[in-house]
Parts: sequence; C-alpha cells; structure tokens
Amino acid sequence: MSFQAYLDSIEAKTGLTPRQLVDLAHERGFDASTRATPIIEWLREDYGIGRGHAMALVHVITKGPGISAKHVGSTGTHRDRTDTLWLDGAATRPQ
Repeated sequence: MSFQAYLDSIEAKTGLTPRQLVDLAHERGFDASTRATPIIEWLREDYGIGRGHAMALVHVITKGPGISAKHVGSTGTHRDRTDTLWLDGAATRPQ
C-alpha cells in the first residue's frame, strides 16, 4: 500500500483530511521531536487507527509531506506517484 493510500484510508475512516489530523496533532504539542508511540496511541484511542496506518501519519506529523524518492515510480509495496503526499483530501487531489 502506498503512503498516499494509507492517508486516503485514514481520511475515509475518520472523515478528517490528513492536514486536519496534522493540525490536531500540532495542537496537542506533537512535532518533529515527538516519538512515534504517543502519536500512535492518540490515533488509536481517539480515531481507532491501527499501527501501520498511524505510522504514515507519524511520518507526516514529524517530518512533513515529503517522502523518499526511492518509492516514486517503483514497484515495491510503498510505491507512490510523487515524492510529496497530498494532505488536503482525496477529493481535491490533482490527477
């Protein structure tokens, strides 16, 4: 599953765009210095998000929307079309 597909799945489950969840995380004080565990626990407790999906959000919360170019155009599990994740919702993503 691509990183973008993880984010799209989280949006479908929660009704919140990735950007909204990032904003909520920052309001809670989560940032680049936050370890994964507290973020994962928050996402599980408040939104029922599992660990694998939560890790995609941990990346965005702590590192921003950029991902490694090694995933772009690859045939691997985490392949993506671009090295920048779309955070503003699946319905508004440019094709």
